[in-house]
Amino acid sequence: MTEPSQPLPSALATALDRVGDRWSLLLVEALLTAPRRFNELSEAIPGIAPNILSDRLRRLERAGVVVATPYSRRPMRMEYALTADGRELAGALRLLADWGARGGGIGEPLRHDVCGTPLEARWHCPTCGRTVDDTDAIELTSL
Repeated sequence: MTEPSQPLPSALATALDRVGDRWSLLLVEALLTAPRRFNELSEAIPGIAPNILSDRLRRLERAGVVVATPYSRRPMRMEYALTADGRELAGALRLLADWGARGGGIGEPLRHDVCGTPLEARWHCPTCGRTVDDTDAIELTSL
């Protein structure tokens, strides 16, 4: 008798397995501007305990989001940087930050530098040229 097959995880579940907690996302945000050392990351993310910082850096490294490069051998000290895969999270983080600014009353939404208008995110199909909005959500094949 064969066991029932488990459903495949959704794309969102897979993403959350890689970077789905508060500290990991804040670490990615802190590394978007430039590589940083452990103490710099600790200062950039108020409230993160050293053991949590170490754990999240190791997790992100295993997930291929962060790469650690030694800058001192004795004692061993590392500098952390985003991989290309990690830098791809910038857009998702901007969307989350904008959503938080609009709904949480904290901060301002992202604005266009040239005219100051709040930005709006849109999904666009490069093949047919259509913009897919919330009313077209039925046309999306997965999340």
